[in-house]
Amino acid sequence: NQWLKCAMIARLFRGSLGPLDRPPLDADARDLAARLKAHVVAVASRPHNVDHYAELEAAACHIEAALARFGYQLQSQPFMCAGRSVRNVEVVLEPVANPASDPARAAAETGTLVIGAHYDAPDDSPGANDNGTGVAALLEIARLMRLANPPLRQRVRLVFYVNEELPWGKTDMMGSLRHARRLAETGERVHGMLALETLGYFSDTPGSQQFPFPFGFLYGDRGNFVAFVGMLRGRVFVHEMVRTFREVSNVPSIGGVAPGAIEGIDLSDHWAYDQLGFPAAMVTDTAPFRNPYYHRTYDTPDTVDYAMLARITVGLEAMVTRMATR
Repeated sequence: NQWLKCAMIARLFRGSLGPLDRPPLDADARDLAARLKAHVVAVASRPHNVDHYAELEAAACHIEAALARFGYQLQSQPFMCAGRSVRNVEVVLEPVANPASDPARAAAETGTLVIGAHYDAPDDSPGANDNGTGVAALLEIARLMRLANPPLRQRVRLVFYVNEELPWGKTDMMGSLRHARRLAETGERVHGMLALETLGYFSDTPGSQQFPFPFGFLYGDRGNFVAFVGMLRGRVFVHEMVRTFREVSNVPSIGGVAPGAIEGIDLSDHWAYDQLGFPAAMVTDTAPFRNPYYHRTYDTPDTVDYAMLARITVGLEAMVTRMATR
C-alpha cells in the first residue's frame, strides 16, 4: 500500500519549526557574515563548471588559497573530465594521539567524519546559493576549527568537490563519488558524511515552502528552517546530527531519512557515499522546494541571506566539533 509506505517514511522525520528568530548579530557574527559573503562573491558570481572552465579553475584556486591562508596543508584529487583537468580539494584534521593510540589508529578505532560541499555550478547559473553558500560555510568551518584546534577523537575530512551538477552528477566523473570510492578502497571507517548544499535562502512568508509528497502534510508552508536529509542507511547518523545541532544552535531544523526515490532526497554529494555503503546526509535550505532562483541565472550573491548563513555556519561548526570530540 503506497499510502502506508509514505506514512511510515513520514514518521522518520522530526520537526522543530518555531518562528524564525533573527536577533541582531554580534560583532563576531557580523564579521563571519562578511567573510561568507566575500567567499560567495569570489566563487559564485559567474557560471563555473567544465563548460566554463576558467571560472571553475578560479573557484578552485580561491578555495585553495583560503585554506592555505588558514594554515592547512592541502590534498588534491585530480582527474580528467571532457579533456580538462579537474580536482577535489581536501584538508584533514587528525585526532589527537594519546599513549595508547597514534592518530591513524585513533581514527581507525573511532571513525571519520566527512563534511563536504561541491563548488561547481549548474549550466549558466552563477550558483551563489547552489552551491556558493555551501562552499563558503565549509571554508569558514575550516577556519573556525583551525583557530579552536579542538582535541579530536575522530578524523575530520573537509572536502570541496567538483562535478556534482549535471551532466556529471551520478556518473564516474562526479567528484564525490571518486572520493567515496577512495575511502572504500583504503578501508577507512566512515562514521558519516554530511554534504552542505544550498544554505542561504530563507523566508517567513506564508506559501514560501513546498515539500515532496508526503511531507507537506507534516510541516508548515514557511521556508524558515534547515533540513538534515538522508537516505535510509543514514538514519542513526541523521538523528545524531539533528540532536547535536539543536543542542548548539537555535536555527529551526527538521531531519530524517527516506528512500532516494522520493523527489529531492538524493540530490547532492551524499548520494555518492550512500552508494559505497556509508551513512550520509545533506543539510539544506531545501533548494527547489523554496528558492525561486534555483538553477537559474538569477542565483546571484545578492539573493543570499548572509545573516542566516552565519548562524547556520556557527551551528554546523559547533555540531561537527562536538561530534568529533566525543
